[in-house]
Amino acid sequence: MTDIEGRCEPRFAAVREALAELLATYDVGASAAVYVDGEPVVDIWGGYAGEDRSARWERDTLTCVNSTSKNMTALCALILADRGRLDPAAPVAAYWPEFAAAGKENVLVRHVLSHTAGLPDLSGPTAVEELYDWESVTAGLAAQAPEWEPGTAAGYHALTFGFLVGEIVRRVTGRSIGEFFAEEVAGPLGADFHIGLAAEHDHRVAPLVPPPSLTDAYAADAPPGPDGARREHTGAAVCVRDVNSVAWRRAQIPAVNGFGNARSVALVQSVLANHGSAGGVRLLSARGCEPAWQEVFRGDDRVLRTPMSWTTGFGRFGNTFGWGGWGGSLVASDPDARMTVAYVMNQMLDRDQQEDNRGMEIIMAAYSGLR
Repeated sequence: MTDIEGRCEPRFAAVREALAELLATYDVGASAAVYVDGEPVVDIWGGYAGEDRSARWERDTLTCVNSTSKNMTALCALILADRGRLDPAAPVAAYWPEFAAAGKENVLVRHVLSHTAGLPDLSGPTAVEELYDWESVTAGLAAQAPEWEPGTAAGYHALTFGFLVGEIVRRVTGRSIGEFFAEEVAGPLGADFHIGLAAEHDHRVAPLVPPPSLTDAYAADAPPGPDGARREHTGAAVCVRDVNSVAWRRAQIPAVNGFGNARSVALVQSVLANHGSAGGVRLLSARGCEPAWQEVFRGDDRVLRTPMSWTTGFGRFGNTFGWGGWGGSLVASDPDARMTVAYVMNQMLDRDQQEDNRGMEIIMAAYSGLR
């Protein structure tokens, strides 16, 4: 079994054991955290920050969590809604007038947050480098026509989610999503999570490791449907080498390029599980958290090719809500138990090659501590 560092309350020993087993089998380096009532009960890590295993994964190691970033972006919108500055039932065009083009005048903010806006793909960018131009990407989305009548169907907005929500936040506040998150969320909480990573943190980054037998050309793609067929990919294809690049760190692609570790992910999301506060810091009211677990859409997701329940910003799974990232990171919150569990790693797994239950193993181990 691999040595595990950090703190773990005795009743959650199963989480420590689960992480040690993952590091002994699948993982290179990883961290796990559990917050209950807005306070840490598990904050552990182990393994190595690089594929060559020359440097240890430390307490403050960061890595790109890919789509787990969406949880952070959605929280920013919920905070603005709770403050009365953003109405989920209002048209996006009320805040972003140019967005009304091409038949989108009736697209609501909640459609964007629940993946039902009909804009799952970027029609413009064909190279990853084009994603770094915020104004160009958002102008393209404003001009784009929806693929279906907004609100009538869902299709996972893998990249567009962050640009859409981020531009709404920018129009409301005058600040980029990265700035808003840093000043209104990470700063007050003391959370080491970043949307757009400054150079001063580069030395702490653990690069993502491609799945076994694959190279850093391994690219993100929509998962296959039940018949094995894949949805046609459009737009820029992001691969591991892109995510590991300096340019990716500096950009703001808020659906997918957040950097953190399990501690920071769990800390931030525990605000919602704990009905608005964590560590004595209140970010929004108890009522303002409710949209995170209240279902907006249930049905087959056109992109994921699987039945989904979407809330205002999150996937809903039974009594929990949250979302995971390409390669394996995951966060889940249970508002009834006031618990949030996060798992962040650098070793990616390819679901086409093998089932990836690592995050779920950490979550189930955490539940054993509540009994």
